[in-house]
Amino acid sequence: MSDIVVIGVGNSCRRDDGVGPAVASAVDARGTPGVRVLSVADDPCAILDAWAGARLAVVIDAAVATPSTPGRIHRCAADQLPASSTVTSHAVDLATVLELGRALDRMPGELLVFAVEAADTGVGLGLSATVAAAVPEVVDAVLAEIEHMPSGRQQGSKCPGRGSPR
Repeated sequence: MSDIVVIGVGNSCRRDDGVGPAVASAVDARGTPGVRVLSVADDPCAILDAWAGARLAVVIDAAVATPSTPGRIHRCAADQLPASSTVTSHAVDLATVLELGRALDRMPGELLVFAVEAADTGVGLGLSATVAAAVPEVVDAVLAEIEHMPSGRQQGSKCPGRGSPR
């Protein structure tokens, strides 16, 4: 079990919904020792299994927000996630996965979410230009979080649906 896990959530066959796996792949390519990196399409149990017992879990996902600014990045702590599913492109939103994880005692010590506002989650391959342009910034932000573990955390911004972006 790794102390740190990075989970890219999304479906690469649904355009910008693939931003999570794209970021996870780029983080993995950097070869950070002691960090487990994986991509999960839409399986809450796989997410719970991946982050259970980790000291830090970093989840990257696409956000569907109204109004939307495609490519805008949000950094959120677990307690800042909106309770509703209005910001997800998945059948089960991350807030529901969190509730399930708490109920089953399968949570990481700390959970951070990077949500990237999507332009297009329709069927198709490849990220939109604005979302693709955000990938390097998210990768750098994820790696910075890992590098600064276990030092103190900065306060994250509210996730889409609950407040202002980062």
